[in-house]
Amino acid sequence: MVTIKKKEEIKKLREGGRILAKIINELKKDIQPGLKADFLDRKAEKLARSNNAIPSFKGYNGFPANICISINNEVVHGFPFGKILKEGDIVGIDFGLKYKGLYTDMAKTIGVGRINKPAADLVKATEKSLKIGIKEIKPGSHLGDVSYAIQKYAEGKGYSVVRDLTGHGVGYKVHEPPQIPNFGKKGEGMLLREGMVIAIEPMVNIGNYQIKLKDDGWTIVTADGSLSAHFEHTIAVTKKGHEILTKT
Repeated sequence: MVTIKKKEEIKKLREGGRILAKIINELKKDIQPGLKADFLDRKAEKLARSNNAIPSFKGYNGFPANICISINNEVVHGFPFGKILKEGDIVGIDFGLKYKGLYTDMAKTIGVGRINKPAADLVKATEKSLKIGIKEIKPGSHLGDVSYAIQKYAEGKGYSVVRDLTGHGVGYKVHEPPQIPNFGKKGEGMLLREGMVIAIEPMVNIGNYQIKLKDDGWTIVTADGSLSAHFEHTIAVTKKGHEILTKT
């Protein structure tokens, strides 16, 4: 069931979202060739706990890490363990927090050192598709309006959007209804209502949209081995439009 958050709950989500955004920005500063991704996992947990927050991914359905680190053709849910970042990689950092009993979620894809133009263009387009999708969020809009906006922009740039993974509701749990695809039709889907809190997260590939699961049971990769980028914000639907909760 889709939940409606109260004003005091959205205030707590805003506080937690700002903490989460600051942590991801701190992790971004560490991204450089030669960095061990395990360091990012440990630092993320340390920063979360120093802000009276708890990493929400570790242990969720058995996930073993605090953060997801997905590199190059890894779409989402990559483990940090044993990975060393290399010049030219693009690395997706996906992190969630539980703060004052409520959950927020955020992701960002970052270039390691100098990245080539195709990678840079993909990252830029994926982030822009998120911004364009967010602009559609307001009471009375359909979820399909958000999905369509993301798809139209990404595909208009020659990319594909992952279809087997979606955004989602968030707040009381790590994942709540509704599911929010990154493709769709305007005027279709659930109507957005004030007090809904949703995580919008385009996953965009240079190649086709098909994906597959690695043998670790968690890491999702592009089926054709092409690069993938991922951006995500937690958004509250407000009386007049929307508020990005995961921003500094």
